[in-house]
Amino acid sequence: MKTITGFFSSREQAEKAISELRRQGFDREISAVARGEEKRPEDPMITNFTGGDGITDGAAGGAAIGGLAGLVLGAGALTIPGFGPLIAAGPIAAMLSGAATGGIVGGLADYGIPAEKGREFEERIRRGKMLVSVKADDGRAEQAARALRQAGGENVEIH
Repeated sequence: MKTITGFFSSREQAEKAISELRRQGFDREISAVARGEEKRPEDPMITNFTGGDGITDGAAGGAAIGGLAGLVLGAGALTIPGFGPLIAAGPIAAMLSGAATGGIVGGLADYGIPAEKGREFEERIRRGKMLVSVKADDGRAEQAARALRQAGGENVEIH
C-alpha cells in the first residue's frame, strides 16, 4: 500500500478532492487533517478536547475542517502538545490521537510518512494548509495522486 498526500489552501478544494476520490472508489482509505481553532471564551461552540470525541458532537463546530466531516469517516478533534488543536478524519485520526505524545510527526510516521516529511507536513498544517491523504495499492496510487492534483492539491506526493 502507498500513502498519497496533498495539501489544500481552502476547504472547498479539499472537499472537491475528497468527493472525486470517493467517486473513483476510494472511501474508507481517505483521511484529512487541519489545524483546529483555539477556543475563545466568548464562543461556547468551540471546545478543545483530546482524541476520541466525534466532530459530529458539535464540539468542534468552528474547526477549519468543517464540512469535511461529512465526507470522511471518523472525524474528531484533539489537542497535540506543542501544536495545539487539530482536526483529523479517517484512518489517520487514530494514528494522531494515539501518538499525542509524539506529536503530529509521530502520528504521521505511524501512518507511513517518513519523519523528515512529517516535519514538513506539520509546518504546512500549522500555516493553515489542509492535508488530504488516501491509501491505495501500487496500481491505483497514481490515479489517486492525479485526483488530488486536479482538485488543486499542492505538494502531491506518493509515499
